[in-house]
Amino acid sequence: MPTVLTLGPYRFFFGSLDYGEPPHIHVRREKMVAKFWLDPIALQTAGGFNRTELNKIAGLVNENQKLFLERWYEFFSH
Repeated sequence: MPTVLTLGPYRFFFGSLDYGEPPHIHVRREKMVAKFWLDPIALQTAGGFNRTELNKIAGLVNENQKLFLERWYEFFSH
């Protein structure tokens, strides 16, 4: 699972088997893993995070959307 970015306690990544789905990013902190669609940005799975933290993570996804999409297409174009 390629790590795209680490910000504080959050690791943003996607899985090598995610190709059949629209672009998205997973975010992990400890044992919690959320999933966000990237275009448009939308929460798909909360993965144990509370609403306050999901809002914070959504902001980080928004700030880094371009990077996440670039890395998605770079990885899956091979």
